Amino acid sequence: MSLQNSSDDKIEVIRTHPDQSLGCAIIDAQGREVPITEDMIQNACRELEKRLVKPAQQD
Repeated sequence: MSLQNSSDDKIEVIRTHPDQSLGCAIIDAQGREVPITEDMIQNACRELEKRLVKPAQQD
């Protein structure tokens, strides 16, 4: 899939435990470790997609 393709494609993700940790975290401004969730990743992807600039058509 290239950046020019629509992201309407859906890929099913199957987890053995629905709330299972992704195994990664970020450190917040207070120095606390905050687990990264799938929702955080999905939201970040949606934000990036909104900012995607389509390339100019080349002839």
